[in-house]
Amino acid sequence: MTQSLISSIFSTTPNDNISLDGYTAILANGVFPSSPIALQFFLKTPRLICCDGSVRHACEHGRAPDYIVGDCDSISYEDKLRFQNKVVQISEQETNDLNKAFRYCLSKNWRDIVILGATGKREDHTLGNISYLVDFACDAEEVVMATDNGLFCVLKEPGIIETKPGVQVSIFSFDPNQEITSEGLKFPLNNLRLPRWRSATLNETLGDRFSLQFVPSSPLLLFFAFQG
Repeated sequence: MTQSLISSIFSTTPNDNISLDGYTAILANGVFPSSPIALQFFLKTPRLICCDGSVRHACEHGRAPDYIVGDCDSISYEDKLRFQNKVVQISEQETNDLNKAFRYCLSKNWRDIVILGATGKREDHTLGNISYLVDFACDAEEVVMATDNGLFCVLKEPGIIETKPGVQVSIFSFDPNQEITSEGLKFPLNNLRLPRWRSATLNETLGDRFSLQFVPSSPLLLFFAFQG
């Protein structure tokens, strides 16, 4: 996993002006982000892709979309007409608009992606969007999902993550037989399997880095909570 965003936000010397060169933001149609970091992603990424219903929120918060992607069942007639040259309509119903927007980014070779507005409304949509993140990470260089409370990311290989002391981190595995070992966390994992999503939540970093070791049969989903 490229750790540029994680280290910029959660390291001992966080970068207040995060470099977002080369990143694309996807704005889903959940609750519009309000945390300072999520808003920075919204305002400063070079490209903004709106899932079709989110274009209204983007414009209300001062940014027009570069593209609007989806099945166009939730975009207003006025917005569809206004942005007619930016609309990419994909009618199939096997995937949701977030998935459609992500695949569109891949078709343009935009592989560093920040997802916004993917949580906060219907809980089934929230869970579905979060679970998509692991699939997305298999094809992207870096993909993260920012909420008002923190940042979801995916660890595809064992490794060391630079943070700072006292950062709350939750670890989720989609493979209940996967054994995970940690160093540098308040509650150590020692060849621990995570049969439930709650099994390794609300842990905490002890120093300026921690490591996770596992046989990468399946990527790990991590959530880092914003501080302050």
